[in-house]
Formats: sequence, structure tokens, C-alpha cells
Amino acid sequence: MKFVETSNAPAAIGPYSQGVVVNNLFYSSGQIPLTPSGDLITGQIEDQTHQVFKNLQAVLEEAGASFSTVVKTTVFLHDLEDFGKVNEIYSSYFGEHRPARSCVQVAKLPKGAGIEIEVIALVK
Repeated sequence: MKFVETSNAPAAIGPYSQGVVVNNLFYSSGQIPLTPSGDLITGQIEDQTHQVFKNLQAVLEEAGASFSTVVKTTVFLHDLEDFGKVNEIYSSYFGEHRPARSCVQVAKLPKGAGIEIEVIALVK
């Protein structure tokens, strides 16, 4: 087991890792729209979603994976009305690659974020 940590994504805000590699699979912790310096991106869901994907890209790269090796995602939205906007941005990061996905509305996310995403990916 290898714990993944990069300064290109926000540090964990609790007793957990940014991600873990087990055998050839990478499991990310959920990423919210924090900048690597720890500032929360608020406001438009589009801005929040792009920051989450920047964070995911950083931890994927540190683990030796990429968006093209993601096999499963879980998207947590504070407001499911944002699904269309998030889905458009989501598609721009994955292109033709279509990992399995779950998307749920939740009552509350850490730090009051509007979105959180976690991924499982194959490590190259």
C-alpha cells in the first residue's frame, strides 16, 4: 500500500490521505474545491467543479494515473439542479473516456462546498 500526497492539491483536512494505491488501483479521497493553498472556491458551481478536477488531476498524476485510466467516479452535489452544468465540465475532462459513475445529492459537504468528487483509477 502506498499513500499518495502532492503539494499540487490541497492537503487533507482530516486524518486521511489524498489517495492510496493498492496493487494497481488508485483510490482518491473526495476532492472539494479547495486550492492547493487551502482557499475554498465559492460561488458558481462551474468554478468549483474546475477546481475539483484540477485537484483530481494532481493526485492522479502523483499516483501514476490519469483521467484516461479512471474506472469509477462518485460525484456528490449539494444541489442536484447543478447536474447539467457539472456534467458538461465533467465531459470536458474525460473526453471520450466513460468511466462508471454515481452521482448523488447530499445535505452538506465539507467546508460548505457545492461539489465533491472521488475516483478509482488504474495505475500505469
